[in-house]
Amino acid sequence: MIENPIYGGAYAYGKTRAASGYDATAIRSRSRRKARDEWLALIPGAHEGYVGWERAEAIRKMVSDNVPTSRHHGAPKHGDALLAGLVRCRRCGRKLTVRYTGTKHNIPRYSCWRGLLDNGEPRCIAFGGLRVDDVIEEALLRVVEPGAIAAAVEAEAQAASRRDQVRDALMRDREAARYSADRAFRQYDAIDPQNRLVAAELELRWNRALTRVGEIESRIAAHDASTSEPSLLSPIHVTALAADLKAVWAAPTTDARLKKRIVRTVIREVVADIDDEASEIVFLIHWVGGVHTELRLPKRRRGQRNSTSGDIIAAVRQLVLIANDDLIAGILNRNGLVTGHGNRWTRERVTAHRSHHKIPVFRPAADGKEPWLNLNKAARLLGVAPKTLRLAAEAGEIEGVHPLPDGPWVFSRSTLDEPAAQRIVHRARQNPKYPMGSHPDQQNLFTSTT
Repeated sequence: MIENPIYGGAYAYGKTRAASGYDATAIRSRSRRKARDEWLALIPGAHEGYVGWERAEAIRKMVSDNVPTSRHHGAPKHGDALLAGLVRCRRCGRKLTVRYTGTKHNIPRYSCWRGLLDNGEPRCIAFGGLRVDDVIEEALLRVVEPGAIAAAVEAEAQAASRRDQVRDALMRDREAARYSADRAFRQYDAIDPQNRLVAAELELRWNRALTRVGEIESRIAAHDASTSEPSLLSPIHVTALAADLKAVWAAPTTDARLKKRIVRTVIREVVADIDDEASEIVFLIHWVGGVHTELRLPKRRRGQRNSTSGDIIAAVRQLVLIANDDLIAGILNRNGLVTGHGNRWTRERVTAHRSHHKIPVFRPAADGKEPWLNLNKAARLLGVAPKTLRLAAEAGEIEGVHPLPDGPWVFSRSTLDEPAAQRIVHRARQNPKYPMGSHPDQQNLFTSTT
């Protein structure tokens, strides 16, 4: 019925043709359907349809796209694979299939199996789907975020419109109920009191009408109580709506089918290949607007997706020069960094991390002369204020390492003996406005680690 033009209010003629065929006994004529561009007539708006013609065409296209063929993606399924039905192999042109692995069967893997299953050909490419979906999500959100604010404002406007429509309907019902109650009262007031049977019936109708008015007024009050007035969003809140899009997308309650529908609205197809020489997965995203984007993703070994970031590993290698595992865990947590599995850092986790990556442990020097110093110790050794040394390091006048934004500086003792450090000390002594160090009577409540 949905495929029939009558559903959208259109008149069609010449949709079939006669075709002769042979069977075991004789020649028989059968009816065959024509393609739409071969019909003799198609007149939209010829009569009233179940829906409008544009709506009928959209439904027909949606039903056609839900059939998984080589030209259509198929309907979005319940699986977590974001690109199911969208990825095509660059080597053979076939669509990649999705299978789920892992203990809970929730880890997708894209593979080009159709050539092997259909024709016995060698398998083309295969790769894990978790990191691939993450990369596509980042590219998608970068495209969608500019319209996130407009979409949020439009959604709020539509919600307010729906609230107003419900209240308007209730107000019309109350007006009709009040008219019925007034009419029942006039009839009751006009009756002769001696006619008790008629008066009792009219009084009963009046009471029913008043009860109906009370019920509708209660519904209006309940609707007003449950519906808060839409607040005017400040510019700061409006700007934060785009950032909230990532949180909504990553929320566990977000339906996977909704994500896939959004992806299919923006992305037409993704062509994938593997660059064996560079050990990279190459993606060519065909956006609906006609723009093409190439992405390259380094291949990883199994289980490496949950490994700790390389930046954290490099930071730990520098922090062990001046800090033990307890202090390193606190510094990492203060910078908002987490482990590969998304956990906070503890002393035990830092120790395990060091052991896995063969990073030596911090050991204080036996003679008290540490080869590496933090900012306060280095400034005390030079005889200048910590701020003076930090500004010089930020300006590149002296070599210093700052592994994390909210973390300590690391200076080599040998660097503090170089002429560059002596020039900083000499300049600080020539400036009487700013003392070289803290006042000897100044007390400090906390022991600084920086």
